[in-house]
Amino acid sequence: MIERAAGLRLAGDWRGACAAAGVDVAFDLPGAAREYGGAVAAALEDDLRHLVPDLLRWHLPWGTYLDYGDGPFRIRQTLVLASYGGPCLQLRTDAWPRLGLFFGPAPESGPEPARRVLSDWTGARHLWDARRTAELLARHGGAGRAPFFEADGAPRAPRRLPAADPGPADPVARAEWIMLLQERGDIAEALQAAGIAFVQEEERRRSWHRSVLDGLPIALHRLVPEVRAREARGLDGPFRVFQGRQRFWSLFLEPRPGGTLRARVLESGAFGNGHHDLAEPYWSRLPDLDLVRAGRLTPDELHPLVREALFPGRPAPDGPAGPPPPRPPRTARVRCGDAWHEVSFRNGVLVTHHHTEDERRREVALAALGGPVRGCFGVRQSWAPGPGRLLTPFREQRRALFQRAWHGDTAGLLRMLDLGHDPHTRDGEGRTLLHVLDRLDPEPVLRRLLDAGLEADAPDGHGNTPLAHAVREGASETTVRALLAAGADPHVRWHPAAPSQPALPLAELARAPERAHLAFLAEL
Repeated sequence: MIERAAGLRLAGDWRGACAAAGVDVAFDLPGAAREYGGAVAAALEDDLRHLVPDLLRWHLPWGTYLDYGDGPFRIRQTLVLASYGGPCLQLRTDAWPRLGLFFGPAPESGPEPARRVLSDWTGARHLWDARRTAELLARHGGAGRAPFFEADGAPRAPRRLPAADPGPADPVARAEWIMLLQERGDIAEALQAAGIAFVQEEERRRSWHRSVLDGLPIALHRLVPEVRAREARGLDGPFRVFQGRQRFWSLFLEPRPGGTLRARVLESGAFGNGHHDLAEPYWSRLPDLDLVRAGRLTPDELHPLVREALFPGRPAPDGPAGPPPPRPPRTARVRCGDAWHEVSFRNGVLVTHHHTEDERRREVALAALGGPVRGCFGVRQSWAPGPGRLLTPFREQRRALFQRAWHGDTAGLLRMLDLGHDPHTRDGEGRTLLHVLDRLDPEPVLRRLLDAGLEADAPDGHGNTPLAHAVREGASETTVRALLAAGADPHVRWHPAAPSQPALPLAELARAPERAHLAFLAEL
């Protein structure tokens, strides 16, 4: 996606770049000119030529810290990217995993669907504007190098990290010191080092407060600069750093006389509407830096523009850059009797390399009689149903396969199947790849999986079929009709995870307003 979108963007085709990145453009420039004038349309077009849609997708907040949806990023969210004195450029996350780019009135003055979350990204152009991506380093405490790294991306030696507060003269070391305090659990000291006075409330609330401060990836070293920037724009505090539907407490920052700042953990609605929200990009630690620091990613596996910004002294890689491509299945070693054997997938089938077909049939017969199955054949038995305990390489490749599907990477998923991964893989809930068809291009994936022998009505661990999942998730009409054409039964019910809740007919699910495009199911 990154490569395709970058090629089109650099060729001047911003619409093509958006399409390659899964971003649907819901407006046209001539219409914007007629509605708002030529000057606004010209400014909008200039921003669109520099929009990096794949980088915007890269930086979307995941559905981890706030409970606004079950997906890689939060659904029902509007990000205001740029304002033009009235109309705004907005990104919406409704048709997940695709995104929608809109242009029109500011969300607060126009109609907004229920439960929509509004985030102001107008001060975060470094997350999507090719002209400003270099600012990412400074926004995350860097100056010439990123915290905990050398300029070329090599980890900074522990002996070179600060052992005490280095003071404001060295902002990178100061950011490192604050983060080290935070990681040790010294939250009050970290806030003080960041220039924030923390007000501790009464004893009975302290555990709640600690859970808010410890449970969020707050970049404490960034809070004061972000608040000061808003004060310079004429915004008065308090500023709310965090608020979620299922969280009762939020961190509020209150500017005090003399230019100081104090932090208080209060009930989320403590100030009513008399506060300003800080969107997550302004207060959250950058996950890219944390992942590289933890060894989960290399600098060259980051988005190329992110790598260039965070590690300015790192030369461009000789080969492909960016997230790694799909890999072939790994071979796993398992204790089998007195020896170590290898098992792996070949052409989608789990192969035990050290056993004959007669031995395999004998183990199958033994299992049918209730006998114990261990070693290589135990691996085969645990893989088949999905939820069983798996060897680490197989657990990782199952996760990688479903992550490709979860993020809507149709090409990547098909490539993994080409490399020999098992199309019959089930996740920990017993779901097959057909159960996540709503996130993918249905035609090539459905054809491939049916040809491999998957059943259109195979139930998951809760008894739900792929069609029931598709309807429950509000899949496109194309996906639902494709499953029906493949023989899926429209009379099944959706079974909630909680046994106490009643199962619902698909027609009843389809009557919900957000699934109006599936109303035809009621006629079936």
